[in-house]
Amino acid sequence: MEKVFSGSEVMALSAKNKLEEAGITVMTKNNIQSGTLVGLSPIGQAVELYVNDNDAQRAKDILAEI
Repeated sequence: MEKVFSGSEVMALSAKNKLEEAGITVMTKNNIQSGTLVGLSPIGQAVELYVNDNDAQRAKDILAEI
């Protein structure tokens, strides 16, 4: 798995939708919600999107367009 995006929840949702529309499977790691659950401040936290290594370059190309 390779990280192809890191940013706000809103931008991550948009990016994930674009990738899934292109047939790319996406795994989401939401550091904002994870930190909030254990009482940490969400400041400086991000949502990260990961894809399979063989889809990484195509995913980066798609995300470069948005």
